[in-house]
Amino acid sequence: MTPQQSGMQQTGLRLPPGFVIGTATAAAQIEGGVAAGGRTPSVWDRFSDQPGRIIDGSSTAVTADHFHRHAEDVRLMADLGVDAYRFSLSWTRLQPNGRGSLATDGVAFYERLLDELQAAGIRPFVTISHWDLPEEYEHGWLDRDTAARLGEFAGLVGERFGDRVDSWITINEPATVTLNGYALGLHAPGQALLFDALPTVHHQLLGHGLAVQALRATGVRGRIGITNVHTPVVPAGDSPEDAMMAALFDVVHNRVFADPVLLGHYPQVPDELSPLFGAFAEVPVEDLVVISQPLDFYGLNYYMPTRVAAGAGTGESPDGTSQAMADLPFRLEEFDEYPRTGFGWPIAPEAFTRALAEVQERYGQVLPPVYITENGASFADAVDAATGAVDDQERIDYLAGHLDAALSAVTPGAPAEGLDLRGLFVWSLMDNWEWAAGFTQRFGLVHVDFETLERTPKASFRWLAGLLRARGES
Repeated sequence: MTPQQSGMQQTGLRLPPGFVIGTATAAAQIEGGVAAGGRTPSVWDRFSDQPGRIIDGSSTAVTADHFHRHAEDVRLMADLGVDAYRFSLSWTRLQPNGRGSLATDGVAFYERLLDELQAAGIRPFVTISHWDLPEEYEHGWLDRDTAARLGEFAGLVGERFGDRVDSWITINEPATVTLNGYALGLHAPGQALLFDALPTVHHQLLGHGLAVQALRATGVRGRIGITNVHTPVVPAGDSPEDAMMAALFDVVHNRVFADPVLLGHYPQVPDELSPLFGAFAEVPVEDLVVISQPLDFYGLNYYMPTRVAAGAGTGESPDGTSQAMADLPFRLEEFDEYPRTGFGWPIAPEAFTRALAEVQERYGQVLPPVYITENGASFADAVDAATGAVDDQERIDYLAGHLDAALSAVTPGAPAEGLDLRGLFVWSLMDNWEWAAGFTQRFGLVHVDFETLERTPKASFRWLAGLLRARGES
């Protein structure tokens, strides 16, 4: 047995009984087929059509062509041996123009996918809103009415697919939507409103609450949760100013999205920062009741820690360049002590432990079971010209380190003891269209040639398959 095989076996044997290992994707990143079956444009279709928005000039038009190749992709997951597949629904494939009843062709596509997953013994975790709003919602999440539209859409899909979905996620990473889409202008719809983007926080969370109500009203059999992305935040230096700005970033990235859902209120902020948060000053109590309904699980995405310093930004952000960063009262500093992913994100499994510990400390008494709904990394994967193989050892090391950190964090006496961790989803099943980064960042366990669309399992795919076999042999 090689050292790597021994490590796979040890990690596989550490997985608790019933611990779910899955892969994750998002519709806009893999489906393509943007005009098939009456699908109408989303905000990401339109954003990717604007010159200069996507780093390599690519678009949502084809991506990984999952729309036509879903059967092949499910067979890959079956070969991998995962328990579950987290995917999202294309809103405008199912509800063209964001209005009216569900489209027959869109329903048929997802029914075929669900049939294939069921035949393969793979549990579907379905995300209702993963960033790609109908373009007809002119003001997007700045408009309170969009929350009502999400609730209506959730009711329609719950009624149609509710007997076949294991778990529902109402909305994915509202923090990224607010910060990158409305505050910094890096993502669709491309607005750079800074703190004036905060109404989108409340409207997304209200949409989540209305979606929960709608799903339960239809009697879905699956469990219901939300997915938030968490980053542990540290000050860059010892000054009180750095500490205050780190606390501010923790609020705007983590707490304004988690506190209302789990505690029923927005976080308190120091008096000197309160003018920035006027959007939450007069939130109706009844809205918070809707937002904070008990959940069956909490989805947590983790990628990296964040280091914050006081003082104006430089225009640089982790996901690209935004002039809006230069107008903020803080800036993001690098973690030079850690290696980095292809995106330049610090690889710090110990920060994953901190993220879980912070969530347990803040919300432990009300925190439902937790799934890591995304964890993964992009690297410059090289294809062997002679064999076509992809030896992505960096990804194997990343995934092994982070899975070990998550499992260790919740053991007796560990920092997140008491947190009920139920599973982890690797981002991503396959290389995809990585939003504003286009095809320049590869996260997949499966390599995709974006010219031929050929799929090739990477070394990380074989590593994870071996880990899952080791679990089954325990």
